[in-house]
Amino acid sequence: MRLILLGPPGAGKGTQAQRIVNKFGIPQLSTGDMLRAAVAAGTDVGLKAKALMDAGELVPDDVVNAIVSDRIEQADCADGFILDGYPRTLVQADAVDAMLKDKGQALDVAIELAVDDSAMVGRILRRAEEAKAAGQPVRKDDNAEVYADRLRAYYKSTAPLIGYYYAKGKLHTVDGMADMDTVTASVEKILSGVAA
Repeated sequence: MRLILLGPPGAGKGTQAQRIVNKFGIPQLSTGDMLRAAVAAGTDVGLKAKALMDAGELVPDDVVNAIVSDRIEQADCADGFILDGYPRTLVQADAVDAMLKDKGQALDVAIELAVDDSAMVGRILRRAEEAKAAGQPVRKDDNAEVYADRLRAYYKSTAPLIGYYYAKGKLHTVDGMADMDTVTASVEKILSGVAA
């Protein structure tokens, strides 16, 4: 089962991805983690990425695509994976489709966690308060101003993927404003249908 979770920052993608990992035993593939692993392993692509990051530059799509392509060939991805934080743009989505097609695979499903943007600001601020109260570090993006910037970036670049996957018949939408366990139950119902 190969899937992507969509939704704005704070929609709960990370929480749901972790629950999918635990229930279905497929890895969550974060591009940040993959980049760090490729750099640490000293692969050709990792060395290229390191040089760019050391120069303070963004890692271009072709390098990220190559890292993702290498990663999904590893044994733990044989039964599927969750793409986390990638694709973020239509160009990257096309690259994922082409990459999987070359491997005789396809993305099975894209699940959108639909949320109310104004309510999300409250959720983000609550998350920061809960972290403070628990004596945990507060994420630097857990404030209203940073969140608004991230939300604008999401709608500009990533939100078009919702229409992209809808047009391909891959999109399922879940009410991301429901409580966590209800969202999980909805996601698992979709994935059980896909697995069947």
